[in-house]
Amino acid sequence: MSTTQRQIFWSVSFSFLIVLIVGAIFIYVFPLNNWAELWSKHFMNIPFVIFIPAFSIAVGILLGAVSGMYWRRQFLSVEHSLHLLEEGKQLEVKEKPVISEMELIANRIDKIGKQMSEQAKLSQRLATEKVEDLEGRIQEIIEQERNRLARELHDSVSQQLFAASMMMSAINETKQQSELENDREAKQLKLVEEMIHQSQLEMRALLLHLRPVALKNKTLQEGIEELLIELSQKVEMDIKWKTETFPLDKGVEDHLFRILQESISNTLRHAKASKLEVLMVKRDDLVILRIVDDGIGFDVNEMKAGSYGMQNMHERAVEVGGTLKVVSVKNQGTRLEVKVPVMINGDGAND
Repeated sequence: MSTTQRQIFWSVSFSFLIVLIVGAIFIYVFPLNNWAELWSKHFMNIPFVIFIPAFSIAVGILLGAVSGMYWRRQFLSVEHSLHLLEEGKQLEVKEKPVISEMELIANRIDKIGKQMSEQAKLSQRLATEKVEDLEGRIQEIIEQERNRLARELHDSVSQQLFAASMMMSAINETKQQSELENDREAKQLKLVEEMIHQSQLEMRALLLHLRPVALKNKTLQEGIEELLIELSQKVEMDIKWKTETFPLDKGVEDHLFRILQESISNTLRHAKASKLEVLMVKRDDLVILRIVDDGIGFDVNEMKAGSYGMQNMHERAVEVGGTLKVVSVKNQGTRLEVKVPVMINGDGAND
């Protein structure tokens, strides 16, 4: 039941109850000699006994509708404020509520909004300081990345190439067999081709992580375009992108770039996609990074439970005061979207 319906119901009930009480008191004080007079007396050509309840119901509906619309507007105002908080936007206080309780709620929401804004500002400042500290330790980090990649290459690509080698050996041993087995040989060759192709995608995805942790002397827009141009030259995939130029704190740029790297790596390794679209724009004090592919998709709930990469991207988004949302439909593709509020008065590029 909606707020308006509830107010109408209670107003009609209350009006009808008042009519019954007042009528009972009136009849008690001025008893009727003949109850039939209630039907014989008319007001506006309507029997008095019908007019009074009908009038009370009409007044109750009118008052309930007005009251319900008023409270509905108050609740929608609270819901709108909470939606702005959820999106990370600044609250817009147009007018103060008349009712003291609603004013207390509005003040509390405004206070929470300011606290969240300060928290996001602090998170971005800490992220910027963290990136600056990383500059001094970049050689150590690169060395750690190379060691990690060496292990991953051994566990994934090396094993697949070994399996491909074994399959080729089996093909060579069956060359002298009858024509009936030529079909099997063709299937094995096709399987080897697919395995080698997947190994190449694995290799390219892992090599994305060899790029520097920081965007040295480059803006985020320049880094994204350089990465995608290089990728389009090496991968048979239709890659499109759109980036807008605007200033950002160094820490925010670094985290968004790393999220993009991780997302593209997942696309190359698992999505089997033929198209990839990247969008980075600024709308209403929000930076929006969106990566869309037309791959095979996956179950988002299962991926959240067991994916280190997905967890890492989520943590990076939260670290700069943003949100990460993933929508994936099997055999239709995946869309990853990151929204980060721009702190105008924070430290960094936006001062």
